Amino acid sequence: MTSEKIYRFLVAAATLLLAPSLAVAQPYPAKPIRIIVAYTPAGTTDILARAIGQKMTEAWSQPVIVENRPGANGNIGTEIAARATPDGYTILMATAATHSINNTLYPNLSWDAVRDFAPIGLVALVPNILVVNNALPVKSVKELIAYARANPGKLSHGSPGNGSTSHLSMELFKSLTGTKMTHVPYKGSAPVLADLMGGQISLTMDNIPVYLPQAMAGKIRALAVGSRSRTSAAPELPTAEEAGVPGLVAVSWFGLVAPVRVPRPIVDRLSKESARILKLPDVHKRIKDLGAEPVGGTPQEYAAFIRSEIRKWRKVIQDAGVHLG
Repeated sequence: MTSEKIYRFLVAAATLLLAPSLAVAQPYPAKPIRIIVAYTPAGTTDILARAIGQKMTEAWSQPVIVENRPGANGNIGTEIAARATPDGYTILMATAATHSINNTLYPNLSWDAVRDFAPIGLVALVPNILVVNNALPVKSVKELIAYARANPGKLSHGSPGNGSTSHLSMELFKSLTGTKMTHVPYKGSAPVLADLMGGQISLTMDNIPVYLPQAMAGKIRALAVGSRSRTSAAPELPTAEEAGVPGLVAVSWFGLVAPVRVPRPIVDRLSKESARILKLPDVHKRIKDLGAEPVGGTPQEYAAFIRSEIRKWRKVIQDAGVHLG
């Protein structure tokens, strides 16, 4: 081999060896990012993902695309995200269902909310609101408890499905108050609201955006909210704890997670960017208009929050004997 050929060989070899390093060193993001939403379009999860994705697109000059992969109470889209290449170009808008409830409800899932995901940041909290039909002769939480105790099994509470935060919120309520009621599962919150207004069911504790407008219109009666502090959407309503049920904290929540092996610098960048976006006045207002509370925070804070929520809802599920296979 001539010296010229040797030189060319060495240059080619060096180029091949350096290629992976150059690829890794390429600034993130260098291509489109997808945010998986494990639910249908137009819901709260989807709206939050699109609000954040739009601002990331503007800031990074890379398309951030929301991909809806609904089914199986969020399990289908969540599994897709868990198995995605851990390069930061696929992230998931996690929910209370996918990351604090489903691993207990579905013990045979192929993914684990803690083991298979890297928390990025908590996005928003949506309080559940305790509402009753107007025919029920109660005007406070204490009156509701007294009535339910005097009429065991007579009241019925609706929810948008078995294992939903609405269902489990009422299971927690019954456990904390020593009351007995009948659970009636529906396929979504809209039919729950219709039957509540129609008097077919007695009460529910579900996401505030669906029920607050009807409560304000006098078509149903709101008694309390499930957040730790009063919500700006209805500051006149007491929290469930203020109203006499210590420990009744029931909120839906939404946050960003990534496959677990995504490099830490990318997770940190996504976290800082999402926290920045949540502070933008137009995004902040849009989230508040949904009846939600913007949060933000670090990956470490979000990880601790997820673990605490898993512990809380696991106990509720086990105590209530809820099983979905």
